[in-house]
Amino acid sequence: MTRIPLLLALAATAALAGCKKENHTIIAGPDGDAANQAPPTNGPIVLPPSIASSKIYRCKDNSVVYIDWLSDNKSANFRANQTDVPVTLATTEAGKPMTAQGYSLTGTPEGGTITLERPGKGSQSCKA
Repeated sequence: MTRIPLLLALAATAALAGCKKENHTIIAGPDGDAANQAPPTNGPIVLPPSIASSKIYRCKDNSVVYIDWLSDNKSANFRANQTDVPVTLATTEAGKPMTAQGYSLTGTPEGGTITLERPGKGSQSCKA
């Protein structure tokens, strides 16, 4: 009978030995680091357009280009190689040529051909 109280005392001592006696202070509210806080928005938040379709085109010079057509019908992402960082081409009105940094793209995701102008290559027709 004397073993049970002794075992309970040993178990309680072992459990309390694992506790650290540190002083924990919890402060509620902002941490005062304004750099990590987003500025308040005055209007609705607009998400970027999603990819509506991705197509691979072969151009007249036998090069292959990758076009990701975006859902806003006013922009597309161009890549000369599949692993390249995309160049975003955009326009203000749907149906007008999309341009950026010396690039120009005319066409639609539904069509089978595009006209692509890029630095060092000039303007050429490409087929899906």
